[in-house]
Order: sequence, then C-alpha cells, then structure tokens
Amino acid sequence: MKYYSTNKQSPIVDFKEATINGQAPDKGLYFPEAIPQIEKELIENIDKFSNEEIAFRVIKPYVGNTITDEKLFQIVSETVNFPIPLVKVNENISSLELFHGPTLAFKDIGARFMSRCLGHFVKDDSRTVTVLVATSGDTGGAVANGFYDVEGVEVVILYPSGKVSPVQEKQLTTLGKNIKAFEVEGTFDDCQQMVKQAFTDKDVTDKLFITSANSINVARWLPQQFYYFFAYKQWINSPIGDGGNTPVISVPSGNFGNICAGILAMQSGLPVKHFIAACNANDIVTGYLQTEQLQPKQAIATLSNAMDVGNPSNFVRILEIFQHQFPELKSKLSSYSISDAETVAIIKEVYQKESYVLDPHGAVGYLALQHYLKENTGQKGMVLETAHPVKFPDAVENCIGRSIEIPEAVQSIMSKEKQSIQMKADYQQFKAYLIT
Repeated sequence: MKYYSTNKQSPIVDFKEATINGQAPDKGLYFPEAIPQIEKELIENIDKFSNEEIAFRVIKPYVGNTITDEKLFQIVSETVNFPIPLVKVNENISSLELFHGPTLAFKDIGARFMSRCLGHFVKDDSRTVTVLVATSGDTGGAVANGFYDVEGVEVVILYPSGKVSPVQEKQLTTLGKNIKAFEVEGTFDDCQQMVKQAFTDKDVTDKLFITSANSINVARWLPQQFYYFFAYKQWINSPIGDGGNTPVISVPSGNFGNICAGILAMQSGLPVKHFIAACNANDIVTGYLQTEQLQPKQAIATLSNAMDVGNPSNFVRILEIFQHQFPELKSKLSSYSISDAETVAIIKEVYQKESYVLDPHGAVGYLALQHYLKENTGQKGMVLETAHPVKFPDAVENCIGRSIEIPEAVQSIMSKEKQSIQMKADYQQFKAYLIT
C-alpha cells in the first residue's frame, strides 16, 4: 500500500514512511492510494474469528510489507488486549464501550498500535524520535501511556490550560521520563496549529527527527477501524441486531479521526447502515452538511471537551473517501449539534430510565442517535462511548446524584504531582523550547 498527500504536492510513500513522517511535507494528510476490500469470508463468519485475527486482517493491506506478518500480529495482539463490549442500553440503542483500556479512552487503540509500529521502525536508528502531539483531552494520556519509557522516543504534548478534566490532565502530566507536557494558554486549535507549524519549520526539522501522534498520523488513525469490526461481531449475535438489522453508528466527533476510520471500514465492506457525526456546539460539519460550505471557526469550550475542535483536521480524509462527491457523502453521513444543556439532560434521563451512566461525549452521541432514530423509524443503532465517566466527575456526578467509583487504572495517578511547562499560544516560544 502506498500513501499520497491530500494536498497532492508530496512524494508517494509507504506505511513506514507515512508513520515516521506523520504529516506530509506539503501540510496535507496521508491517504491510502486504494481502499482495500475486506474478504467476504471475514464478514460472513466474523463471530468465528478472534479479535486479534480480525485486527490483523483489517490492517495488513495498509501496512503492506513494511512489517512482517509475525511482528504485525504481535503488535495488534498487544493493541487489542482489553475488553471492548457492546452493551445494550434499551431496545433500540447499544453502547460500544471503548474505555476499558489503560487510560480509559478510545484512543488507547490508536496510541498503542502507533507506539509499537514506530518503536519497531526506529529501533535501529541512532537518532532520537520526537513525537509531537496536541490534545483536547484523551489523546495526550493515551499517547503518554503508549510511548512511556520507549527507548529512542521523546514525547512532547501540548494541551489547552483549564480545558481538560482533572483525570485527563494527571494522565498526561505525571509520568515524567520521556514524556513532556506543555500547558498552553489557549484552545486545542492553538495547540494543533503549533504542532503543524513545527512540521513545516526547517529550523525544527533540521535539528529534530519529529513525527506526530495525533490522528493525522496513519498509524494512529487506521487501527481505529478495529473496534467497528468488533462491534459488528457482537451486534449480529445480540438481541438488538437479531434479524439482520444493519446498525446506525453515532460517533462523538471532534477532530473526526474516529468517525473517519469507521467510514473507511464501511467503504471496505463492513455492514453499516448510516453514520452520525455527533457534535457539540462546535458544529462545523453539521453546518457543512446543511450548506456544503466548510467554515472553520474558533473552538467553543463545552462539557464534552475532547470534541472542542473548530477546524477538524481529519474531515479532509472523509471528503477523500467520497472523492469530494457531496451527494454520496450526505447519503452516508448525518450530523447533529448538541448543546451542553441537552447533554446534561440526556445523562440524567438515561441514568434514570436505563441505569446507564453516559460520559458527556457519549451523551452527545446518544442524543444525536436518538434524534436520528426518531426521524428514521424501524432502525436501530449504537453509540460509541469514547471515555469513562470518571474522567468528567463534576458534570456526571451532578447529573446522576452519586459519586463515580474510580477505576484502579487512575487511582494511583490522582495523588501524583503535575509536571507541566506553562506557555502562551506562541509558536516562537514553543519553537525555542524544542530546539534549545
């Protein structure tokens, strides 16, 4: 498999080069030259395959011969070695719980896969690799955990001060060693812009061997397809999927890497009836589907902070999947914008009616799915629960009227001291930190 830049001005590369480069030199995102089709045998008999085998078969065409089959199977096995259950909420909606990994967020899958691929690719390189990542919440913790103490890799994380939850902040600021966190006075978009600028700054690239761990990196983005296949495997054997119902899938969407991976899986042959991009007040894509005009704007702070993105990088890949054909895109994708007040109300409602606890991001996805199902009767669907409710204790506990039990995975870090470098949203200041 070869990859081209969405800006069409950079050389064609393989999976290894795309992973190491992170972003293409022309500031575009790498995209596969062809979308591989999944074998019918895998789809028709998916419940007979292990998750490890499913993941291997899904990702193998994208990796090509850059990693041996034996090593790739080891990497995917280490990536997916925690539960990803599909839980029934009511007769029409199930929840795919993606928060049972080490940092309690869906990004564990992409971060674990990428860290192992990158570690494999640079193991014989004498240079230290610097991984740059901007985070609106969960990416930082997942990347920090995935790359912690990996030989030959330094990690630099930028996050917006005061705009991530206490658990999220502890996860990305307390590890130390090869993990360095920058607390930026600004938004996620400010952080992301500084990361992108570093990749095109010759002063930086001449001195540092840098790559990105955001979902702009193919090794972070592509493995997110795995859990859509795992979800379908469980769906067909559940009461809600009985009778051959193809699921509608609602994805809480910020930078659009997650839903883009799902749409890619659908275009590869995974049975999905429709996708919903569930957005908070940052409704750029919701507006695009109404007007066909993509108009980035300043991010707005919300309860579902990991989705506070005013210029979603990965949406260009969704356009690429559909070859920029708006009618086809709109036939497969809907979007709803959910307010904070609606988010709070649906967390309360679902807890009272179903005894199920949604986090703010899952709540946005749930309500968006509920809207769609009311407009399209007879269909059923699933929402991706992308983070554990404990990451957002104030918002969730106020809604459900009780404390959330803290999982063992985060108990040990809450008493640790934060280690961060505070800075303004100033690229020159950030550059100075990087190269001095």
